[in-house]
Amino acid sequence: MTKDEIILANKDCLFPSVFHYFREPLVISRAKDQFVWDADDNQYLDFFGGILTISVGHCNDRVNAAIHTQLDKLQHVSTVFATEPQASLARTISGIAPGEHWKSFFTTSGTEANEMAILAARCYTGSSEIVALRHSYHGRSSLAMGITGQGAWKLGPVMQPGITFAHNAYCYRCPFGLTYPNCGVKCAHDLKEVIQTTTSGRIAGMIAEPIQGVGGFITPPKEYFGIVASIVREHGGIFISDEVQTAWGRTGSKMWGIEQWDVTPDMLTSAKGLGNGLPIGLTSARPEVADALKGLTISTFGGGPIPTTAAKAVIDLIQQENLAANAAETGAYLRGKLEDLQQKYKLIGEVRGMGLMQALELVQDRDSKAPAPVETGRLMEAARQNRILIGKGGLYGNVLRISPPLNIRRTDVDEFIRLLDASFAAVS
Repeated sequence: MTKDEIILANKDCLFPSVFHYFREPLVISRAKDQFVWDADDNQYLDFFGGILTISVGHCNDRVNAAIHTQLDKLQHVSTVFATEPQASLARTISGIAPGEHWKSFFTTSGTEANEMAILAARCYTGSSEIVALRHSYHGRSSLAMGITGQGAWKLGPVMQPGITFAHNAYCYRCPFGLTYPNCGVKCAHDLKEVIQTTTSGRIAGMIAEPIQGVGGFITPPKEYFGIVASIVREHGGIFISDEVQTAWGRTGSKMWGIEQWDVTPDMLTSAKGLGNGLPIGLTSARPEVADALKGLTISTFGGGPIPTTAAKAVIDLIQQENLAANAAETGAYLRGKLEDLQQKYKLIGEVRGMGLMQALELVQDRDSKAPAPVETGRLMEAARQNRILIGKGGLYGNVLRISPPLNIRRTDVDEFIRLLDASFAAVS
């Protein structure tokens, strides 16, 4: 198909809810490492990685070699049979999970992983009530949209009883009008009243992203999750860390994002970067939580030989090449460069994030903090013209999301900043 035929087919044959960042869709034809090429063979430096999915570079040689070997050996038998790739991956994750001897369930996406986590929490506690955070995103199924804290991502009439939303730690736009650290982390302590006033008082659990991805990489202060997890457990619930975007060293130094807050969850979910582009979802839990699922269940494609082989190869590569450390070190270098741009352009209201998960919130005016979604759209177009790919997010559509592969180099950061600088200059 030609580029025009691809664009036309997208328009005529896909649900209109399948959105694109740009006025004219960008048609990607191939990719390798940190680069992608469009249908006109223009090369782009990819600093978004398919929404934080390309964790070790496009078409990584080591990961692909493992996939190719497995592809010629065994492709699919479903989880009604045991296979070495699934067992090996489960054993690996049990060894690196935040707690001891954790058990895993594999699916094909973060949405499914979160569905399983909510089900397990309800079975374990005997309660159905779930607390989620405002500005959150947890997937595209009916339940996942029900626990998502952004109206734009709730398609159709989403009716999910037993779900309530607590304040997130959006320090830049504090819902209480306070300033950290003098605020006493009120947003975290307020959870107790939320539970006491909007639930029965005994909950199944709370699900939260350590750093809110679609929300615009909103990053809580160091005390937040310790306070929140304690309150959840006081009310009979378990704490679920949604690590779909923050796991596998993305936040720097630690394998799991929640570890940055010195909190051990009762359950976690992940997807995206685990497969480096192959569809895989993970729900992992303390043994007693996993064992609460007494009935029978199956995921036809979850835990298949191909995606679990890819995931094992990805984890091995991250560990052997110490990419979590690279995320911390190169991420700090990137952060410094982004803060330099903040000094240069008044359009940048805040720089935030951790490791190789950085964001720029764009505002019309730094005093009023009025969101700048129009300017953000123009910046995205300018970045495209300058051949760099970045993401967009935030409740107001005014946050640039930057998440290159974990094995990105400082030279790539320098080139990215040069092109991003030129993009801001064009918009300003």
